[in-house]
Amino acid sequence: MSVVIATLLSWFAVGSFVGIAKSRGWGQTVRRDGPATHLSKDGTPTMGGVPFSLVIFLVWLVMIGLAGYTDRKGWAAYLMSLGMGLIGFADDFLIVRSRLLGAPRGGLKAREKLPLQILVAGLFGYVVAGDVALFGVFWLDVIAYTLICIAAVNAVNFTDGIDGQCAGVVAIMLVPLISSSPLAGITVGALGGYLWFNAKPAQIFMGDAGSHALGGIVAGVFITQGWTWMLPLAAIIPVLEVLSVFIQVSYFQYTKRRTGEGKRVFLMTPIHHHFEKLGWAETRVAARFWMVTLVGTAVAWAIKTGTR
Repeated sequence: MSVVIATLLSWFAVGSFVGIAKSRGWGQTVRRDGPATHLSKDGTPTMGGVPFSLVIFLVWLVMIGLAGYTDRKGWAAYLMSLGMGLIGFADDFLIVRSRLLGAPRGGLKAREKLPLQILVAGLFGYVVAGDVALFGVFWLDVIAYTLICIAAVNAVNFTDGIDGQCAGVVAIMLVPLISSSPLAGITVGALGGYLWFNAKPAQIFMGDAGSHALGGIVAGVFITQGWTWMLPLAAIIPVLEVLSVFIQVSYFQYTKRRTGEGKRVFLMTPIHHHFEKLGWAETRVAARFWMVTLVGTAVAWAIKTGTR
């Protein structure tokens, strides 16, 4: 029932937010060096992650809280994702404000954002490491969970860039865990309501408020359900998105030092933009990335459960 309620509430909340964002000029500034097809999106309302994240957190708080849910691992995942979402919201707020004021692009700098992510992820790791062992050494597990959460948040953030892609990828990843994690089910439902407005042509973008919250949810759910080692398989698309950026930057810097001119491996990163530059339509990229995620998640499910 919580999935259905989250879907309907998200559909209503995001739809209402679209109108408010348009009237107030809360638009996204599109990269000028990106795919030409994205230029028409300039000014599309952003911070769509705010309404669907609020739905996730409120439905959890009301339905799970009233049911007397006492699993501290579940609450830790919930609070960690809430903290990550607030960090993303602060970034979105500063960016939108700078656009409205006509100032240079604002937002949290990496040196400001990373310490906050470490704090939130570290607290989560400290709470759950005693209940869910990864290596079996408490402080090693705390460090591992901290790094995994930060990596997941930033990987999901890189995955957001094409209409419908990020929400679809995350929803597919969480489906196998709906039966064991209330947070997973509520999130899938909320993403269903959001996708109504984010499918191409997107009426709203999720922004960092959404991608950070989703990254926190993915990491929190997989860790607390004992699926940590399966996360790279299910999250194969976010992993590839991050790797493409790392490879691109590293190779560019290396060739610049060696030859004086930086060279690139991909036409543009994150890698979904590479395929767009090759001429793939956004819908094709998103759909195929969904399919890759489906395969990765299915393999993770088969390995974890022993299903053939």
